[in-house]
Amino acid sequence: MPEISPSVEFALNTFALLVWGALVMWMSAGFTMLEAGSVRTKNASMICLKNVGIFSIAGIAYYLVGFNIMYDDVDSIAGSFRFLFISPDAEMMVLDGDDSGLDELLGLHSAPSAQWLFQMLFVATTASIVSGAILERVKLWAFWIFTAVMTAFIYPIVGAWTWGGGWLAELGFEDFAGGTVVHVVGGSAALAGVVVVGARRGKFRADGTVKATPPSNALIMTLGVMILWLGWFGFNAGSVGGSATPQNAVAMATVLVNTNLAAAAGMLAAVACARPLFGRVGLATSLNGALAGLVSVTAGPVFSEHWWSLILGGVGGVLCTVATRLMERVRLDDVVGAVPVHLVAGTWGTLASAVAAGTDFGTQALGTLSVVSFVFVVSALTWKVIDWVVGVRVNPEIEYLGQDAAELGIESHPEFVLVPEDREGY
Repeated sequence: MPEISPSVEFALNTFALLVWGALVMWMSAGFTMLEAGSVRTKNASMICLKNVGIFSIAGIAYYLVGFNIMYDDVDSIAGSFRFLFISPDAEMMVLDGDDSGLDELLGLHSAPSAQWLFQMLFVATTASIVSGAILERVKLWAFWIFTAVMTAFIYPIVGAWTWGGGWLAELGFEDFAGGTVVHVVGGSAALAGVVVVGARRGKFRADGTVKATPPSNALIMTLGVMILWLGWFGFNAGSVGGSATPQNAVAMATVLVNTNLAAAAGMLAAVACARPLFGRVGLATSLNGALAGLVSVTAGPVFSEHWWSLILGGVGGVLCTVATRLMERVRLDDVVGAVPVHLVAGTWGTLASAVAAGTDFGTQALGTLSVVSFVFVVSALTWKVIDWVVGVRVNPEIEYLGQDAAELGIESHPEFVLVPEDREGY
């Protein structure tokens, strides 16, 4: 096989990270559409603002301290708390036209700035998971404060344990594209938020029944899921790390095939089990089944037996649907189903990858339990502190009127006449 020159390899790998990263960035649009379509119209504009804020805060927090905690001089627990991500001197020298640092830079196989950007986009995705669970009752600034803490410290510490070479990596824990680092982390933090913040007023009646809060825009919600599906291609294939060799190309193609099959299996499995659980085939549960399939295959999508992806995705879709029903039974109000999709399916995928991708089951189980415990406890404490300092919930009148009109002074659909809902529970 002919060898490729180091400079061409470097250029191709860097370009691949940037292109796949652009798709991961587009997942922020998917989360925004999914969440805005899932809530009542009176809160849709606030959802848009929150998600643009998530992406902005995540980028700055990860630049200031997050990346160094995750990757710089990592011991078993965390890296350095050095302030600011700084590109290596070799990268700056080449940028300035000084080729004396080129050999050092080529030894990194891709540009450090591209590596930073790709990782930053993952942390923004993780924070978006939390947003969907606690919509329609959380103060804007309270949520943004939590986002800053999560993207600067909570996520990077877990990343240091795993991708940064910390104690879980030393034990042999495997997470190819973020089944645990992104999805279990985001789902665990979302569960902590749901528990601490509490349900929307009136969501659960005194007799135990659930008040229906149908999505305001099914079209936008579906579009959001399809955007996420597309973005997942960048999420998983980009984690190959480059495109300069035939092995890289085959790995990316294999990952994309497995990713797509898992999503399709998750969606159909969710449709199949929705009627016995909910008495109907619902759009939201079907869409979440597809997302659960995507999450399920993320921890280990590199396997040549493609039928494994049908099992991973299908079981993920079933588990997500069952978990959605169980959360209603225990009166936990997760607006978009973030916990079933990301925590439940992410845990399943991390453990199942021990079989599908050949990792050690015990190590995967230990890693998952450690991450869930750490993230849930620290996230719950963070929410408690924020509640004590600034409060996390809007007042009942704002929750009744909607955050768009009460806090932003606008409505997302002003041409429509809104019918006030009853004040049950307010």
